[in-house]
Amino acid sequence: MPPKIKRTGSKTGGQKKKKKSQDAETEIKHRRTALELEILRDHLALRRDETRQAIVCKERLQQRLQELEAEVERAQNDGKAVYAEMSRQYQALRKETETQSHRWEEEVKVLRKQLETCQREAKVAQGEAKQALAKRDKTLVQLQTYVTDMEAKYEEILHCSLDRLLAKLTIAKVEWDAATLRLHDKHKELLRQFGLNPLDL
Repeated sequence: MPPKIKRTGSKTGGQKKKKKSQDAETEIKHRRTALELEILRDHLALRRDETRQAIVCKERLQQRLQELEAEVERAQNDGKAVYAEMSRQYQALRKETETQSHRWEEEVKVLRKQLETCQREAKVAQGEAKQALAKRDKTLVQLQTYVTDMEAKYEEILHCSLDRLLAKLTIAKVEWDAATLRLHDKHKELLRQFGLNPLDL
């Protein structure tokens, strides 16, 4: 039995239409995929730029932090040096006072021995000893006042240094926050220029 040519031809035409439809869908999918791939590449490039900028910003902040830490360390070293100098002066003054006090005590002993030989000289010697003791007490009071004043000055210097450092850190934080907001707004604007909504990311 011979084959039916009309039916075979009709079936082949349907297959061609179906194949053309599939090719068109494949082409559309291919174009859509290429477009999405291009958008993703743009998005990735933008993310890379943001990452690079963030790394640069981070390095700058780390450098600034190191500078501030060095400044704090210098302030601490200055405070330690002032405290060491105050301690040295206090020790020297105390040693001098002890030496002077010891010398005066020896003078009092000598004067007491002279009391046995001469009443008049003893009274004079006692007066001198009392004056010497009063002078020593006055000197001790002056030294104590001096030490107290030095401690107050050291504390004031330390507080002033810490206040200045805190003010610098506050200013730096405000600048960092402002820079961060500007960078954030810039990136949002770039995303809008690319037709992307920053809230969707």
